[in-house]
Formats: sequence, C-alpha cells, structure tokens
Amino acid sequence: MAKVACTHCHLEFDESVMITEKEGEEVHYFCCKGCQGIYHLLRSEGLDTFYDKLGKNRLEPPKALQDDLHKFDLEGFRKKYIKERSDGLYEIFLIIEGIHCSACVWLNEKVLHQTPGIVEATINYSTHKAHVVWDPDTIKLSQIIEKIRAIGYNAYPYDPRVQEERAYKARRDYYARLLVAIFATMNIMWIAVAQYTGMFTGMRQDVKTVLNVAEWVLATPTLFYSGWIFFRGAWYGLKNRFVNMDLLVATGALLAYLYSIWAMVTHKGEVYFDSVTMIITFVLAGKYLEVLSKKRAADTMDALSNALPTEVTVIQKDEKVLLPVEEVKPGDVIEIKPGEKVAIDGVVVAGEGSFDESSLTGESEPIYKRPGDAIISGSVAIDGVVRYEATKDYSSSMLTAMVALLEESLTKKPKIEQLANEISGWFSLTILSIAILTFIGWIWMTGDFERSLVVSISVIVIACPCALGLATPVATLVGLNLAAKKGILFKEAAYLETMAKADTLVLDKTGTITEGQPHVVGYEAYGDFDANCLYSLVRSSTHPISRGIERYLKEHVDNLKEVPLEGVKQIQARGIQAVCRGHEIFGGNAKLMEERGIVVEDESKFSLFYYAVDGKVAARFELRDLPKAGAKEAIEAIKKLGVDVMMLTGDNEKAAKRIAKEVGIDNVKAELFPEEKAAEIDKLHAEGRIVVMAGDGINDALALSKSDIAIAMGSGADVALEVSDVVLLDDRIASLKDAFKISRRTFKAVKQNLALSVLYNSITIPLAVAGYVIPLVAALSMSLSSLIVVGNSLRIRKMEH
Repeated sequence: MAKVACTHCHLEFDESVMITEKEGEEVHYFCCKGCQGIYHLLRSEGLDTFYDKLGKNRLEPPKALQDDLHKFDLEGFRKKYIKERSDGLYEIFLIIEGIHCSACVWLNEKVLHQTPGIVEATINYSTHKAHVVWDPDTIKLSQIIEKIRAIGYNAYPYDPRVQEERAYKARRDYYARLLVAIFATMNIMWIAVAQYTGMFTGMRQDVKTVLNVAEWVLATPTLFYSGWIFFRGAWYGLKNRFVNMDLLVATGALLAYLYSIWAMVTHKGEVYFDSVTMIITFVLAGKYLEVLSKKRAADTMDALSNALPTEVTVIQKDEKVLLPVEEVKPGDVIEIKPGEKVAIDGVVVAGEGSFDESSLTGESEPIYKRPGDAIISGSVAIDGVVRYEATKDYSSSMLTAMVALLEESLTKKPKIEQLANEISGWFSLTILSIAILTFIGWIWMTGDFERSLVVSISVIVIACPCALGLATPVATLVGLNLAAKKGILFKEAAYLETMAKADTLVLDKTGTITEGQPHVVGYEAYGDFDANCLYSLVRSSTHPISRGIERYLKEHVDNLKEVPLEGVKQIQARGIQAVCRGHEIFGGNAKLMEERGIVVEDESKFSLFYYAVDGKVAARFELRDLPKAGAKEAIEAIKKLGVDVMMLTGDNEKAAKRIAKEVGIDNVKAELFPEEKAAEIDKLHAEGRIVVMAGDGINDALALSKSDIAIAMGSGADVALEVSDVVLLDDRIASLKDAFKISRRTFKAVKQNLALSVLYNSITIPLAVAGYVIPLVAALSMSLSSLIVVGNSLRIRKMEH
C-alpha cells in the first residue's frame, strides 16, 4: 500500500489507515481526528495560509491531553503565575510546546491576536516563550490555553527555576562536548608535530598512514559529538531559510574532514584532521564563554530571586502562623528575625533593627529601621526582631517587580542590535557566496583541487558573523547587569542606547535634587486654630512639605490626634482642601491662597506653606529642604559628559534658585504646573534635544511621560514609577550619574565591538581569498575575534566610580 502525507502535519502513513476527505476534485488525508479538526479550524478562521508558510516542514500530530484546563483558573495558580496590571489587565509568560519553525510562531500569534479579549501576544522563536496580556472580564486563561491546544500546540506557565535547570543542563552539555574536543585537540597536536616534521625530514608512507588514521580517530568524535551543536544550529537555520554562523562552521569543518578522508585513502595531498578538531574546539570554546557570560549577566536576577523565602511568619490573633508568601495580603503583620530575608514590602510597626539593602540599592552600610519606616523586599534583617505590616502583596513587591523588570529588559533589543542581527544574517550568506566564487576562481587559475578547496574552507572558517552578532547583546547584558548591581533598573535594554545619546537632563527639585524631607525652620500663627484639623489635612497628602509639617506638629503639639475630614481634594501644584468640623480649610502655597482671594506675604528665601480656615490665614510655615549628599558632585560630573542640566519645579522661585545655586544648576524654571513642565519638555524636543527627566512625584508624571527617558526615584509615587523607563532604587542622585556613565560605556563598547568586527572581516577575508591563511589559523583567528568582543564588553564592569 502506498504511503501518503497527512494534509496537516505532513507525516506519512499507509493510505489504508488514513482518514480520507474529498473536497471537489481534491482529496485530503488525515492521520488522526486531531489533525482533521485543526485543519478545518484553521480554514474556518481564515488561517490556511499557515500551510504555505509551513512548506515541507513536518509537525508532531496533536497529542491527547488530559482535562486539566480548570487548574489555570484557580486562585493559587493566579497568584503564582499571573500578574495583575494597574489598568486591570492580566499578563503571563507561557512556554509554547510544539513550535518547530517560524510558521508555528506566526500561527500561534495570529490565532491569539484574533481571539476576543487578548490585548497582546508575542512569542520568542528561540526560547518559545510567549508574553500574553488579556482582559479577564472577557476571557479566562483556561480558554487561552484551550485555544492554543486547539491548533495542535500546548502551553504551560514559564517558571524561572525550571528554566534555570534547563540552562544548567545546557551548560553541562557544552562543557562535556568541549572536554572531548580539548582532549582530541591536545592529542592531535602531538601527531601533527610529527607529521609536519616528516614533511621536512621525510617519512615512510606506512608511518604517515598510521598517523593519519590516528588523527581521523580523534577528529571523528570531535566533529560529530562536540560539533553536533553547529550541525543542529545549521539545520534549524536552513529549515527556516536562514544562513547562520553555525552553517559556516559546520560546512568548513565537514568539507575539511571529507577532503582529509579522501587524501588519507588515496595517499594524495595532505590531511587536515588537525584543522577540523581545532575549528570545532576554538569556536565551541568561544560559544561556551558566551554562554557563561550570559549566565553571569543573569546572576543578578538569580541572586535576587533564588534566596527569597517561600513562607513567612504572620501574626494572627497573637499567634505565629507560617503562610506561603503568595497568601499574604496587605495589612497582615509579618515577623522577621535576624538573618531572614524580607519577602514582601511593608512598614515597621514594632521593634527596631538594622537591615542590609545592598542587593537592591548597592548601599553597603546597614540601614536602621524604627516603627514607621518602610521596609523593602530583598533586604536582610541583621539584628533585632521586627514586626511589620505588609503594604503590598508578593506579586507587586519591590523585589518581584525588580526581577520582572530585569527579565523584560533582556528581551527588548536596542535598534542597533536589531540592525546588527539583520546584517549578520546577510553576512553569512555573502561569505558562503564568496567561498564558492573563491573555489571556482582558484580552480580556474591553478587547476589544483586541493589548494582551491583549502582556500575556500579558510574563507568560510575565518569569517566571523558571530563577532558581529555578539557585538551588541553581550555589551548590553553586561551593562544591564552592572546597572542592576548599582540599584539602577532599565525597563528595556533599548533605553541604554537612548540614554547614551541624550544631551539634556531635566531635574525636579523636591525628592530628586533634595532629600525630599523639608524641615520647618520658621512658624507664625495668626490666631487660634484647631491643630488636629491641620494635622489631619497634611496627613491626607503624600507631598514632602505636608510630611514636614506633620513631623513638626508631632514634635511640638501635645495630645495630637487625627479627626475625620470631608471632601478632601488634592489641588495639583498648589495644595489641599477639605472640610473639618464644619469649617472649610485649605493648606498650600501662595498661589492657592490668591486663587481663594486670600492675600498673603510670600517674601521668604524658603518654601512657604499657608494654612487657612474659612477664608482667613491661620498659620504660615517656612520649610527648608537640603540637597542630597553628593548632588553637587554628581551634577558636575554629568555636565562634564556634555549633558545640559536644568531644573523644572513647582516650588517658589527663590527656594528653587537657592537650591540650584548650591548644586551648580544655572537653568531654572520654577512655579510650574504639571502641564507647564510637560510643555517645557516639548520645547526642548522642538530644538532637537534628546531629553532625560528625573522626578519622583505625581506632579512629575505628565512631564516624565513626555521625555525620551523617564527616570523615577525609587521612593517616588507609584504613578511616577509606572511611567518611568529607568528606576533608581537607592534615591541617590549619584546613581543618576552612574546611569549616564553605564549607558555611555555600554553604547561605546557596542560601537567598538561593531568596528572591531568590521575591521577584522575587512582584513582577514581578502587575505583568506588570496590564499594566505590555512584553515587552522582561520579557526583560531575567528574564535579570537569573538573572544575580543566578549572581553571588550566585560570591560564595562570596570567602570570608574
């Protein structure tokens, strides 16, 4: 019985066992009901162009899957794997099983995009990792998984620990293959020394044959075991119509191996088994070092996430209960002892102690925490037993968010890397073409087959698209890793490139240049008033000036207590208003008073806060905010990098100019509303500037969203963190200087790497074409160029402080 191919998966079976379906004059064959169902589903959805993209590739037939869809909608599963975004949408990272080619990626993305309720779906072909965002009110995750299964694939949640195990196995596999290659190379070198000596002193043919066979025995496992990685990579590349670096290495080594067998059997010409083993060994060593460098770059994430506790001690009705971190809710009181790591953000409610925050902020000195102080996940308790109230759940705590940001930043490629990847793809195809033309040219000129083949092999081996391909990602990984160690989080790797090109830095004043904790240095009362109402009013605001007055009242007023307020309203860039015990109260700057028809005296070299009751000023506060430690030196260093620095603030002009003078900023614009700050950013863009802005308050959010790079201070408002591209976890302005330096060093390394790669190929390829390079030297120089690129990238880590 003749064999026929399944219309869907292209696997061949006897016609007698196939499901036959006639459509007009066309006959369709299906190996199972699953393939038949998927075929009709794709046609009904208008996705049958999938088969054109699939070409002759074969798929695995759909597997019978257990009925486990309900587990994807369980609350425990949601807490562990699904992230709830601020806009109410859900997102998850999935691993898609069954992807064989780019057509599979296209089909899955297409089906998901056409599914109502799915907002975003992107799949990384190399890792099979999908990022899916959906509206939980429209579709459930179980329905999304069911949709993926319906087209013949399967999906399960991405778990970093599982992926780490796979990465560890991959490193072990590389290591084993490299050991075999090194062993063979070291032994083949001794035989090669004897062979080259015999070329000059004379050697009997039978001895030469024995040495050739010994080399063949060593070269064979090196090529087909150690070099299997390159054959596999070349095969997948060809399947997807892509000529890659693996194809060049595999082609060069295989041609040299086959020619050497012919030379060994016929006793004509010289064997190149030593070149075969060295080509594989040198390039594999380069690949192994690349794998290790990527592992080191990811070690920051591992160090942050792996040591996190899976359970915490929660105080419930005066009893200590061990709960999984996923079950802890905001408001729960957690107890932490010396040596334990904080898993969830919160505020200390009882006890005092020192905490090591070095893994998050880079700050080496322990931070002493008292009741009322914030405590962040990832920090380690050094001494004292502390109880704190959780302010967030596990999924939205600082450390979890930091790991997620780092992971996402590694998946987003800078424009220069996308360009380099495109060039390296065409480069490989160009080199193969040059090698073929070189072979034809040498045969035509010399008629020497052996010489022509050796020269063309040298051209294939010496060309280094991997140096071009490594130029950007290795430098980017090292840059992101260094930034994370210093408490600087880039949300995308692409922002490194943008920040490196920036020529203007815009700074907010309060909380960015200054400590953000103004202290009352002057107070004047204009009559009696209820201090409890003022205390309650400033307590309702998160603005630093309100916090300063709150601290002052706590220190100077006895029996202070919070009272209920009605109609509390935040007035952007002006202050707050409310009703307290039947009286209309206002607190804010002179502008707010003037808008309410209240005349005030606003002459002061400090920031002013007025408190009014029923249209009359009751009190006036003068507040002083100090610049952050090292602010002047950091701003000076940034200016030396050729970046213009300016200050945009909603504070009064005198206070703004005084701070600006202290830190060395000449360009100052004060008393700006949020929309006016944003308009200033637009003006800078109109002048062709690339603008970086740093801020920490709600009133900075609009201007931050307008800038090319938005930098949020780690202690800032959540909305400022949401719109930011870079987060400074330690709040130090010195970290802003480090962010500029790291981005510039990284971008400089990328350009150097690309220049080195272009220069190397421009010199070596013509030399190889001209016949001046043997395959052994070609393999060595090709690996050396890759190692130079990796080594140059690692220099970023030696950034001066």
